[in-house]
Amino acid sequence: MAVSLNPLDLYDVRSLLTDEERMVQDTVGRFVDERVLPIIGDCFDQARFPKELIPEIAALGLLGATIPETYGGAGMNGVSYGLICQELERGDSGLRSFASVQSSLCMYPIYAYGSEEQKKHYLPQMSAGEVIGCFGLTEPHGGSDPANMKTHAKKDGGDWVINGAKMWITNGNLAHIAIVWAQTEDGIQGFVVPTDTAGFKAQEIHKKMSLRASVTSALFFDNVRVPDSARLPNVKGLKGPLGCLTQARYGITWGPIGAAQACLKEVLDYTKERILFGRPLASNQAVQLKMADMARRITTAQLLSLQLGRLKDAGKMQPTQVSLAKWNNCRMAIDIARQCRDILGGAGITTEHGAIRHALNLESVITYEGTETVHELVVGRELTGINAF
Repeated sequence: MAVSLNPLDLYDVRSLLTDEERMVQDTVGRFVDERVLPIIGDCFDQARFPKELIPEIAALGLLGATIPETYGGAGMNGVSYGLICQELERGDSGLRSFASVQSSLCMYPIYAYGSEEQKKHYLPQMSAGEVIGCFGLTEPHGGSDPANMKTHAKKDGGDWVINGAKMWITNGNLAHIAIVWAQTEDGIQGFVVPTDTAGFKAQEIHKKMSLRASVTSALFFDNVRVPDSARLPNVKGLKGPLGCLTQARYGITWGPIGAAQACLKEVLDYTKERILFGRPLASNQAVQLKMADMARRITTAQLLSLQLGRLKDAGKMQPTQVSLAKWNNCRMAIDIARQCRDILGGAGITTEHGAIRHALNLESVITYEGTETVHELVVGRELTGINAF
């Protein structure tokens, strides 16, 4: 007897998950269905991040999910973290961005590069959602060239004095602390800077057409003085921030799968009900071909991210492998979101439907933490041994 397949999981990737991984996915999926989807269209319209959800996100263990329980984390594996990102982005890329920044870009560097005192002080509060972080690497002129960093920190007695600016910083105006990367006489170093420090200013970026349900900011440092105990002692050089970005990009390979699934589900439902020329839109060959191609590309992306997660959990994941999946999966999702918007016709341009919101959000997701071109060149360098940047 033929078994009907899940249209959003044609290869039954879910059967490859452990019981614990499935439980994580189901728990986050329920939260997204019940608490996120009813409000997120309005949040996007109003350019409002739903910060009222932070305590619930924290209570579910989604902040610093892979951090050991001794520091307040949930001690989950990499695949579970990926599934969290997938389900959150099925709701909205802005919500997944919030969790990615808190977990991979702020908690991870404190855990990986911080002192024992920093870990014990910050990580439990961050897991609980009581302390929110932002990650200060990108600069107004920097973009894809983070080594061209102008923000600098100079030693002054037992303190450091930071001057400079950062741009496109998720959570900037929500944050209680900023992980700030700055040039020093001893190379690039990271600092945990409380956002109420004198000389620190965050300015929210408005007029965005993407990630509208997310807080994006510019950060300014005018003689910001912090003690040496604010410095992350266990890393120097660009490998510090790039190590964080590898963690975050890993999650970003999973997130767009959720966005694409949301768009496909929407058009599957819509095309069965929409009657054109006396028959459902779903009975049109052109529409079926488009949806079949969406399912093919979602399936490919699912398998890429799952294998990436297994490599990560085995301690074998390489940055080039992350680049391949980030490039493939973001391109897959943005193409599907645009195609779904087209199938929805005129209705597709309103936030009553999710496709246009996901398509606009994915313009940011395909750009941040390495543009598509950068990731293509990373793979090219791996294949040829030649750096073409």
